Amino acid sequence: MKTLFLSLALLLLGGCAGGLRIDDSHTSVSQSSRVQYVVLHYTSTDLDGSLRVLTRDGVSSHYLIGDHPAKIYRLVDENRRAWHAGESEWQGRTWLNASTLGIELVNEGYRETANGRVYQPFSEEQIDALILLLKDIVQRHSLPPGSIIGHSDIAPQRKVDPGPLFPWKRLADAGLVPWPDVRAVAREQARFALALPTIGWFQQQLARQGYTTPQTGVLDKATRSVIAAFQMKYRQRLYDGQPDAETAALLLVLNGMPH
Repeated sequence: MKTLFLSLALLLLGGCAGGLRIDDSHTSVSQSSRVQYVVLHYTSTDLDGSLRVLTRDGVSSHYLIGDHPAKIYRLVDENRRAWHAGESEWQGRTWLNASTLGIELVNEGYRETANGRVYQPFSEEQIDALILLLKDIVQRHSLPPGSIIGHSDIAPQRKVDPGPLFPWKRLADAGLVPWPDVRAVAREQARFALALPTIGWFQQQLARQGYTTPQTGVLDKATRSVIAAFQMKYRQRLYDGQPDAETAALLLVLNGMPH
């Protein structure tokens, strides 16, 4: 009898030791990456401060890119959620930590001076490294055009990074970001100079881009913040938040492109 009990015990233990078994021989074609967007940030501090904040202080990002040298640090595995987006929204999706990858670039952001904010430029090698990383991410996750966005895009009421000196056009030239045709913009700008659209039109076009925008027809502070975020990306010489003919032309041309 003791021998029988011992045999049964060993059999049960053997079954437990075998663990969970899952058959992976069938794969559904109806699937895609959980990553929908890549959000770009600047850190507002130097490399040592950036590493300290992003690894110890309750916020994080998947990647950090140094300035000199432009070393790429992986701080959070892409399969896990990083705490970089905060309260955010884009294209109707909210709280984007769950569906985005965050990339922080070491950059001190801006200094307040008597003449206003003075932003720090990004190094060439840093942007070169960023482009290589973005191309790899876009390819692996099959991300469509328009999937690379700034923190200021998803939180225009409280964030300005990566700021007006971030070279979005370089990313566009690398095939990573949609960019409006300058001739089409000039043509539409001349037309809008004769008759500027209503504030409601601007709000609708900004929402089509993906921004969370009031739909009131009133040029309030929130709407100006969204316009400024858009201008900071596509018209960096002037981002005053005012709805003008050039901004209208940029919106119209961009909204006619795949994104």
